[in-house]
Amino acid sequence: MIAKDSPLKPESKIYVAGHRGMVGSAILRRLHAEGFNNTIICRHGELDLSDQHAVNDFFATQRPDYVVLAAAKVGGIQANNTHPAEFIYINLMIQANVIHAAYRHGVDRLLFLGSSCIYPRLAEQPMGEEALLTGGLEPTNESYAVAKIAGIKLCEAYNRQYGTNYRSVMPTNLYGPGDNFDLENSHVLPALIRKCHDAKLQGAARFEVWGTGTPRREFLHVDDLASACRFVMALDDASYAASTQPMRSHLNVGTGKDVTIKELAQLVGEIVGFQGDIIFNPARPDGAPRKLLNIDRIKALGWQPNIGLRDGLEDTCQWFLDHRGSST
Repeated sequence: MIAKDSPLKPESKIYVAGHRGMVGSAILRRLHAEGFNNTIICRHGELDLSDQHAVNDFFATQRPDYVVLAAAKVGGIQANNTHPAEFIYINLMIQANVIHAAYRHGVDRLLFLGSSCIYPRLAEQPMGEEALLTGGLEPTNESYAVAKIAGIKLCEAYNRQYGTNYRSVMPTNLYGPGDNFDLENSHVLPALIRKCHDAKLQGAARFEVWGTGTPRREFLHVDDLASACRFVMALDDASYAASTQPMRSHLNVGTGKDVTIKELAQLVGEIVGFQGDIIFNPARPDGAPRKLLNIDRIKALGWQPNIGLRDGLEDTCQWFLDHRGSST
């Protein structure tokens, strides 16, 4: 049987899948800062998580106590809209392989990281956990969203059938150190930072932002997400069960506040020191009109974010300048 209520201890073997990504690296930093140094990591070149046999062999050898599944193929609106088959196939394969291997090899607890795009495009705002599967998804990232929904349901199915203790958190839009600033496949915030810095360096009179600037988005610093992941992993079974349902077992993680893309672009421009104009191109897609999470459940359990948007953006802009050659 899978051990229940196993405490997260400094000596616990914790496998962080996707440790080189923005989310995985933040979780790894958090664990190490708190004295959890018995972590397991493996580069993609050493382990292809879409290869079922390789994943099973890895788990058989390493025998982790805990797993944080932060590995995923991610990208912004252009990448999702252009490569939908890759986004659904690769993410489904990674999730199925890691979750099944965790079950086969007796992992105590697994934490799956999803995305707020799992919710319907026109869901009531702010979006509570109960909004899942109540309406149509945003078409531009439907493939990625479907894969993430499948990951949640896979965890729930294994919990129901096998008595495992697999949990899911659904973060809002993330940003911070380690983000991807490549304009071809980055998310909105790193794209804004990159465009704004480039425009400033080039002495440009303006830079363009996709869409109308009216959609509202919520942004969470990745270090806040890391603290939430650590918090949820360590929750006792009774507390987690009281705040979730067997078939609605995920918890939203966000700030509970949002801004328009126009307001965000203006704030980035102010922090970067760009003196020109910011123009919006309505011929480009906006995506969902609003994506704000209801975080009442995780707040009631005792977690809340600590990093404000301005402070987080200043931190991220500085990281971008310090790592410009390796992050573009």
